[in-house]
Amino acid sequence: MSRKVGLVLVIVLIFGIQPLFAQYELPEPVLNDIPSAAPEPGFRQPDFSEVVSDFRDFNLEALPEPPVFLPAFSLAAAASTDAVIPAGIRNNRYYLESLRLTKLAQDSYDYGDYDASAEYAQEAVRYAQLSDEYVALQMKIKEANDAIAAAKQRLDWASSSGAARQYPVEYGEAQNYYTASLSARSAEDWDGAIDAANRVINILAYIQAPAPVPDSTALPAQYTVRAWAISRDCLWNIAGRAWAYGDPAKWRLIYNANKSRMPEPDNPDLIHPGMVLDIPGIQGETRQGMWESGKTYNPLK
Repeated sequence: MSRKVGLVLVIVLIFGIQPLFAQYELPEPVLNDIPSAAPEPGFRQPDFSEVVSDFRDFNLEALPEPPVFLPAFSLAAAASTDAVIPAGIRNNRYYLESLRLTKLAQDSYDYGDYDASAEYAQEAVRYAQLSDEYVALQMKIKEANDAIAAAKQRLDWASSSGAARQYPVEYGEAQNYYTASLSARSAEDWDGAIDAANRVINILAYIQAPAPVPDSTALPAQYTVRAWAISRDCLWNIAGRAWAYGDPAKWRLIYNANKSRMPEPDNPDLIHPGMVLDIPGIQGETRQGMWESGKTYNPLK
């Protein structure tokens, strides 16, 4: 067996067999009626340890031309434990075929048909390289789709929050890049699609939604409790004020909304000055901000 053939087989055996076939049931090779060549005088089939030793002591400079080591095959082996690549992409048809051919290469080697083993090994390398190319393409497509989805989400936020109206130039530029990302994806220019989508996100990264405009007709949404000596504050009296509900009997609405933060949650009579009470709406009225002393509020109708 030539040193080149031995080199190919060792690459297959070292990088392919052990990590790849533990989880697969593969068909047995069909090797019926293969004639065995008569061994030359003094010929002895080397065992695996001798082949490995031969490979380790191999002098690359002695070859008429340097061998080409394809990383694709080792990548195919590593793919079986790569959690980043989805299983549906990792276990593609090229990868599975490379497994089958690797198994045939080992079985042929064990049977003594070294020529067939070398051919199977070369085909296994070729299919593993095709698998790597397929995986790289599918992962690039996924990256492009994810980037476009993120860009669309940011554009939708800018539109719904009012930021698009506050930053029309930036929003218009981002829309143009989003359209470009879709066109690049349609043309299968995955890198162009990713770049354009990322530009959308970068342009809109620092814009903010406009602050809400105060509603002068809104009733207060919160009230800070004052001392009893000053305002006779209790839940009954607060609920009866015109800016609250105009009905002291509705005190329980305030109590239920603030029960968890009260000093004694089961005691609605105990409130302390400085406590901030939420005043929940009861009929769809607009409530906004803190109650302000001296401000005129329209009574709840």
